[in-house]
Amino acid sequence: MEKLKYISMLVGNNSGVLTRISGLISRRGYNIESLSVCKTSDDHYSRMTISLYGSESDITQLKSQLDKQVEVSAVTELLEESSVLRELLLIKIQLEPDKRTEILEICTIFKAKVSDLSKQSMVLELTGKPSKIDAFINVLRPYEITELARSGVSALHRGNCVIKSLCKQ
Repeated sequence: MEKLKYISMLVGNNSGVLTRISGLISRRGYNIESLSVCKTSDDHYSRMTISLYGSESDITQLKSQLDKQVEVSAVTELLEESSVLRELLLIKIQLEPDKRTEILEICTIFKAKVSDLSKQSMVLELTGKPSKIDAFINVLRPYEITELARSGVSALHRGNCVIKSLCKQ
């Protein structure tokens, strides 16, 4: 059974790494649901967090193939129960002024923030687990959603586990 999985990698901070890694994943027939990449505290490395659907055996095989890449220093699967997973959503909705109170109540429940306000639209900002982001979007569907942008999932292991300790020697 395919489930949403989160793979985190420490890769060389070099031009073309993202293209090679995403190409390897797409050639294996996977669709990347989200992707987040950033430079780490060490300028030589970037952290890449990818979410995709796959079975346990498929993900194990994919991690093995990724680990063989020269530019990949570490690869691990992040589990929801042992990781902090967060995503950022910006969502613009069209609304009449008399609906603002309703939207503000929804924002209070979800701990969302109003980032922009005009006469006929609002841009809302929410950070949280992907499931919270999905729920917020679903609650706002009855209103006219004109645009939305989601960052990829950013994630870290909870506790003392550090991806750098998983690096190839």
